[in-house]
Amino acid sequence: MTILLAGCGDLGTEAGLRFAAAGHRVVGWRRTPDKLPAEIEGVAADLSTAELPPVPADTTAVVIAVAADGPTEEAYRTAYVDGVSNVLGALERDAVAPERVLFVSSTAVYGDAAGAWIDEGTTPEPGGFSGRLMRQAEDLLLKRLEGTGTTPIVLRLGGIYGPGRTRLIDQVRTGTAVIPDQPRYTNRIHRDDAARAIVQLCTMPQQPASVYIGVDDDPAELGDVLRFLAAELAMAVPPTASLGDARGGNKRCSSALLRGTGFSFKYPSFREGYRDILAGVGVRHP
Repeated sequence: MTILLAGCGDLGTEAGLRFAAAGHRVVGWRRTPDKLPAEIEGVAADLSTAELPPVPADTTAVVIAVAADGPTEEAYRTAYVDGVSNVLGALERDAVAPERVLFVSSTAVYGDAAGAWIDEGTTPEPGGFSGRLMRQAEDLLLKRLEGTGTTPIVLRLGGIYGPGRTRLIDQVRTGTAVIPDQPRYTNRIHRDDAARAIVQLCTMPQQPASVYIGVDDDPAELGDVLRFLAAELAMAVPPTASLGDARGGNKRCSSALLRGTGFSFKYPSFREGYRDILAGVGVRHP
């Protein structure tokens, strides 16, 4: 059973290591394959082009996990829309029909919901070009694989945090964090749980749904997260001020459908996840 990781950055690599630990052969497409661990067979590939390497004939699942090179509309279109199109084109070119193709998307496709709850039945209404282009990539995947025998899966992840992803910690440490003066819900998932969710959806025996939301069990207010980090770091509580429009929208996302597959979170809330990160850099819980 071969797993093809089309895009093998931090998240793809972590998922690849978990696939390998479960006994699967893992092939990783990446511009710099020499940076991949030995458990993943690295192959040089640029997903923004149609000239992709041969797809292993025995590929049973493909994970498309890409990241834009910059915060521009052109970069997002190249990474997500062109990336998905080119990977699907390579499968068609080589006449490989995997059982499942999973695309890592984002809860940004939902835009702002004024703090309301969101689930897979909520109609996506992207608020910016990032969500709009990811939604376009999702539609491309679902339509191109319709009737092919391959199951498409869209995994909409919240904000990923974890090793090397310490934006909020850094803001509290440097004194640049600001608590919004209005309630602002945030949705996140630890990098390791995101990788575990990818493995779950690609290998579980039951037939997956076409769309899943991947967030932890606590859509917490940003102020609560910042106050928690300040306490853990023994820093002053950040000041409160108006922040304008919410980054990523103000919504509470439910991962009940993902948990319904038998998945459980190692880090069910930001508290467990951030404490683990802080312990890794020598910060102990008071």
